[in-house]
Amino acid sequence: MGKTESHARGVRRKRYVKDAVLSVIGAAGIIAVAALAPNVFQILPHIIGKKRYKLAFQARTAVSRLIVKGHVRFVQRNGKKYIELTSAGRQALLLEQEKAKLTAHQPKRWDGRYRIVMFDIPQQRRATRDRIRRLMQECGFLRLQDSVWVYPYDCEEFIILAKAELQIGKDVLYVVVESIENDGWVRERFRLRKER
Repeated sequence: MGKTESHARGVRRKRYVKDAVLSVIGAAGIIAVAALAPNVFQILPHIIGKKRYKLAFQARTAVSRLIVKGHVRFVQRNGKKYIELTSAGRQALLLEQEKAKLTAHQPKRWDGRYRIVMFDIPQQRRATRDRIRRLMQECGFLRLQDSVWVYPYDCEEFIILAKAELQIGKDVLYVVVESIENDGWVRERFRLRKER
């Protein structure tokens, strides 16, 4: 396995653990610190294998990253330490759930309309621009041009949540169109069949 491929797998693993931690805390609302790793292990046994000590470390690291982002916080109750979701964390969790829905369920029939997402994010917010591009790729959007992406199914809820999470409301435009010129390659890429 090459260095780049190994690095990509490591990045994916971190993201899976972070998303699992967010999901576990989100499902419980609040969870004891000691109960976090065992619950995450139930979600990700295929990723971690038998190395539970490694999972505990990765879960703690993921919690640290989520605290920095303001998605979770520590609270004390009856002398015990708990982790709870913040309002920003709930928003991030909703976005992850909507993303999972998009990637898991695609209608059997296409309504003949394209959903176009265009964004113009300033250079000083490059990290945000990279994040939205990554989200588009992860959800299966097709890039038409640098900052123009297309998807054939309804994804408005996902775009609303992404705009709120990344604070890019005025920089992103969501459009539904009936046709795209020379769209044969787009239809082929998505294997589209119109409703009858």
